[in-house]
Amino acid sequence: MSSEFSKPPPSGIYVPAVLFFKADEEFDLDAIKAHVLRLAKGGVTGILVQGSNGEAQHLSHDERKFAIRFTREILDEHGFTDVLIIAGTGAQSTRETKKLCADAADAGAAYVLVLTPSTWPPQMTKENIIRFHREVADASPIPTMVYNFPVVTAGLDLDSDTIAVLAQHPNIVGTKLSCGNIGKLQRLVASAPREKFAVFAGKSDVFLQGLLSGSAGVIGALVNIAPATHKKLYDQWKSGNGLVEAMQGQILLGQADWEAQKIGGIGGIKKIVSQQFGYGERWVRGPLAPVSDDKLQSLNHDHLLELINLEKSTVGQ
Repeated sequence: MSSEFSKPPPSGIYVPAVLFFKADEEFDLDAIKAHVLRLAKGGVTGILVQGSNGEAQHLSHDERKFAIRFTREILDEHGFTDVLIIAGTGAQSTRETKKLCADAADAGAAYVLVLTPSTWPPQMTKENIIRFHREVADASPIPTMVYNFPVVTAGLDLDSDTIAVLAQHPNIVGTKLSCGNIGKLQRLVASAPREKFAVFAGKSDVFLQGLLSGSAGVIGALVNIAPATHKKLYDQWKSGNGLVEAMQGQILLGQADWEAQKIGGIGGIKKIVSQQFGYGERWVRGPLAPVSDDKLQSLNHDHLLELINLEKSTVGQ
């Protein structure tokens, strides 16, 4: 890469899209298309393909590349050319991560989101983490972002000092903080100018808190269920006179996000979307387990249902 700085993604609402399968674990292309279009019509700024919610680690390289290209084609064919694609390119070696970045660029992604390798946590020192992300950014044909998600990286939790060092690289343009640490988010916002580095909350339950701390928006799993409601809250905050309404919306997002996690994360999102929006099925790839009707009924998810009703009324306005 040259020393010229790459531009970060624009502020807004991004969704780590779930990927729908049939019962035999093959892609359900009709459901994937329906989901991509509902997200785009809901007003998302971009779609993260092969984030943790997209079951990236369960796919082959060819499948990962196909999912990115298929999403880009759907968006372009239906007039959503301005909706960006960020591709998750996490892998356990630097070499494979570089390959996935090249594949993502070739398939139509504008940015890549890179997890820190975690097979050998004791060896992932601060120096090694910085070296890994810099080497990937040097090789990537499109700008990279640092993905901090301790739940899926064996507990590795990058601190603000480490990410701030990485933000100085000309081709590292942002971060997704699925750790939910608002203090970290605010420190990073203060450490690098927005035109160089975008800091995104990685969970809907800290969406507004992140905006108030200077974040560029959210990349959150709950957006799979309620894109228009997230967009409405973002617009209320951005208008400068809708903070009270946005705070009320954030209370509901926080409660619904927690209920969705208890239902079963990826499987829970697919189950809810299938049940409430009429496309796709609950299937996930093993070793994940699908969410059954009995499990869904056994868990209190009244706030999630309230959010879904709000979403449907918002779309209908």
